Amino acid sequence: MDGDGAVTDASITMGQPGVTIRPGDHICAFYRGVVQRDDVLVPYLREGILAGDKCICVMDDPDTERVLGALGPDVDRSLRSGQFDLMCSDTAYVPCGYFAVEEMLGFWEHGVGDAVRQAGYAFVRAVGEMTWALRDLPGVEDLVTYEARLNRFLPRYPQVILCLYDLERFTDGRVLMELLRTHPQVLLSGQLLENPWYTEPDDYLAEPR
Repeated sequence: MDGDGAVTDASITMGQPGVTIRPGDHICAFYRGVVQRDDVLVPYLREGILAGDKCICVMDDPDTERVLGALGPDVDRSLRSGQFDLMCSDTAYVPCGYFAVEEMLGFWEHGVGDAVRQAGYAFVRAVGEMTWALRDLPGVEDLVTYEARLNRFLPRYPQVILCLYDLERFTDGRVLMELLRTHPQVLLSGQLLENPWYTEPDDYLAEPR
């Protein structure tokens, strides 16, 4: 699929036993604590590196060595070649000290679009650790608008975007409900589920806020 094509129906191994993903998936991964986060994050990235996928990982945790060490001996080569991009949330989500939906969508358009059109990658795995949104920063109130609009962006490229939400940090039930409404798939306890609460972006964004 190219940037103007339709999403294919091919399934791809996520890295966890029995879990497959499809181009165009936008997944909300709920977990508790760093150990459970890495149980999701590391196999997802490792599988992508081994498959030759472009991998883009945005972490809020400054201890990136923990993840790099778990990815195995191929990680250094993938970093040097540009196959694997690892960056911090301040660089990606709040580079100017505030969160802006249009700028963040532009970040993904640049990163994913260039990987497909210019670098020739057949598939892109992106993942973002979302605890940065709990900081008192301008624009974070637009988080769910951003998540809804990502659903319009996903079909543009052969990609999956995985959003990591720590239930030990995200405890507001109203926010969690909005996150459910903006993600078509939910990963919970090793199970990837079609989300019955998902609302199509045009309908969701038309609601008064």
